[in-house]
Amino acid sequence: MGFAYPTWLRRKAFKRSDAFECIQQAFGLARHARRPRSHRAPAWPHAATYYRWTPMSIVNLAAYHFATIEDTAAWRPHVTERCNALGLRGTILLAPEGINLFVAGTRENTDAFIDYIRHDPLFEGKFANLQFKESLSDKQPFTRMLVKLKREIITMKKPAIRPELGRAPFVDASTLKTWLDRGHDDQGRPVVMLDTRNAFEVDVGTFDNALDYRITKFSEFPEVIEQNRADLEGKTVVSFCTGGIRCEKAAIHMKEVGIEHVYQLEGGILKYFEEVGGAHYHGDCFVFDYRTALNPQLEPTATAQCFGCRAVVTPEEQKSPMYVAGKTCPHCHPDSKAARAA
Repeated sequence: MGFAYPTWLRRKAFKRSDAFECIQQAFGLARHARRPRSHRAPAWPHAATYYRWTPMSIVNLAAYHFATIEDTAAWRPHVTERCNALGLRGTILLAPEGINLFVAGTRENTDAFIDYIRHDPLFEGKFANLQFKESLSDKQPFTRMLVKLKREIITMKKPAIRPELGRAPFVDASTLKTWLDRGHDDQGRPVVMLDTRNAFEVDVGTFDNALDYRITKFSEFPEVIEQNRADLEGKTVVSFCTGGIRCEKAAIHMKEVGIEHVYQLEGGILKYFEEVGGAHYHGDCFVFDYRTALNPQLEPTATAQCFGCRAVVTPEEQKSPMYVAGKTCPHCHPDSKAARAA
């Protein structure tokens, strides 16, 4: 029995690969990890029934890096073999533009994996400075280890990013807060916050006065930028997302199409919360795991997501008889649809 995706992840509009990419971005605090086959858990949303290890004994690692990889197919068997030998579970994406990974295992084995990625001759030093986001948990998300070959590590459906040209400029959380406090950057230009996430994520929370073009998937980003380019001209644009990967690729794309003064928010919203709290931000941050949303203190909130229609369900809406966890909510319940149609 492999990992089972909830209904909304199986819909055509939201690909499984998109789900993994967003899970990687949303990584900030906690996940799950490996378990014996005899104890494999049921699919989401029944998180409460997961088999539990010793509390907080599982180390969760997430990382991504844009770097030119000439032959991903040659890397795949070596990476797969090492991960299996270490007893890790998770997913690693390899593409000509870089690597994107989320794996979990014991402390000893995840430490060995980090050393392998940074120092094994196979990688030619490309990941020597790779930074990992780490958390501890007593739950596990995966039942197997997958190493996949992709055209892109985050799908934009544009020619691959050229890592040899370097990453897009970034702004750290503290500097961004200073800019937002003042209303302009160090050169006096007005600062525009550009949300690169999907519309339903934005609905949970975003930066004050952020531009939100209501995209339903990241591959729509280049088109909306072309259509709304005038919003960005002459301003300092700071792209942001949950954990960094989407806003980094978005910033690189904007630079490539000639938009000046573009930055990415280093580490995304979660890193901003960690360093400066919720200043200039309203609401919570949607994450793609059982917690659904985190507040600026990085604590889970009562917000939920409907597994039927993907709509965000507020605590007040959860009191409705139309809300049935794992099935329907006031946004998609047949009675609600009938009332709107009348």
